[in-house]
Amino acid sequence: MHKRRIISLVIVAFAVLLSLGAASKDEIARLRILMQWRDGQTLADVGAGEGEIGIAAAAIVGDSGKVYLTELDQQKRKALEQTVKREALKNVIVVQAAERRTNLPDNCCDAIVLRRVYHHFTAPTDMDTSLLRSLKPGGELAVIDFPPRPWLTENQPVKGVPANRGGHGIPQNILLQELLAAGFTVGQVVNDWPDDSYCVIFRKPTH
Repeated sequence: MHKRRIISLVIVAFAVLLSLGAASKDEIARLRILMQWRDGQTLADVGAGEGEIGIAAAAIVGDSGKVYLTELDQQKRKALEQTVKREALKNVIVVQAAERRTNLPDNCCDAIVLRRVYHHFTAPTDMDTSLLRSLKPGGELAVIDFPPRPWLTENQPVKGVPANRGGHGIPQNILLQELLAAGFTVGQVVNDWPDDSYCVIFRKPTH
């Protein structure tokens, strides 16, 4: 019986790990509605990974819009460039991210998405300032993340992040404190996000 329980826990853990990968169609659909993506906008998927959110957004903003995909990991960035070239995505630009800044142009974006990226920031104060600078006045930042998970902390610790994270993840109250301190305002908090995550929509003030 004990062995069966261990096997069950391993299966559940593996399923959760898989869910932490690419964004699902449901997540992307919810983001589209929450942020009201539309034709002609400029969006950025920061820490894009495989780029599924940004590429989906590119089809919505159309030829008159633009999407930036940023990635710190050089191999992932190169893979994104290959995908963009293969799919002939003319309105998508791949950007090499940096540890302390987005490397996006100032005031370029109507919306920025961070999906399970924020808790990896080793210099959140600098990144928050850079994110604010990259948004147009009134632009929105969506942060999808999750509270600290002990089993992730033990097996996949995040090196170099502030100690107040409490493990692999970030408490929602700390996320709110940091981005409010950077100058953002809170637009909406969604606590029923898939995989025990949350989504907070922040805004850059118009003045």
